[in-house]
Amino acid sequence: MRLVILDRDGVINKESDAFIKSPEEWTPIPGSIEAIARLYKSGYKVVVASNQSGVGRGLFTLDTLAAIHGRMKREVEAAGGKIDSIFFCPHAPDAGCDCRKPKTGLMKQIMERYKVELAGVPMIGDSGRDLAAARAVGARPILVRTGNGLKTLEHEHEEVETYDDLAAAAAKLLKEHH
Repeated sequence: MRLVILDRDGVINKESDAFIKSPEEWTPIPGSIEAIARLYKSGYKVVVASNQSGVGRGLFTLDTLAAIHGRMKREVEAAGGKIDSIFFCPHAPDAGCDCRKPKTGLMKQIMERYKVELAGVPMIGDSGRDLAAARAVGARPILVRTGNGLKTLEHEHEEVETYDDLAAAAAKLLKEHH
């Protein structure tokens, strides 16, 4: 099984400092929906792992988050793709949970669900938290320059595989397997 893990905000859709609080505020980054469809069509299981502290902060409900994810999945399906599953941390940053990236709880949930080790599995994100969570489980950290990616690049001390956006990262993954 080929698996790819994507962060959501700043990778699939535009980032917002005010949080994405409704399906209407969810705007895909150009090329990201098509990139997910291409990955899916080439045999990847596409999984999303996302910190969603807006729930814990009381900015939106789990029902609203489900509606946002419903819109994202519908857009991907309309392009001929599929998001296999979405894992998220709903807790506020100070909740002390183990699922908020850079902690590895979401990654462990993915390993349990798919009965797979994540060694070498691409994890595409736009923040240091994404890269740290990937490194902690032996996954392949990939940074995109969208969202917080450029800011992250300035502060990243380790060499990291970097692409302009999800479409470019997906193109590289697809080239490796053909």
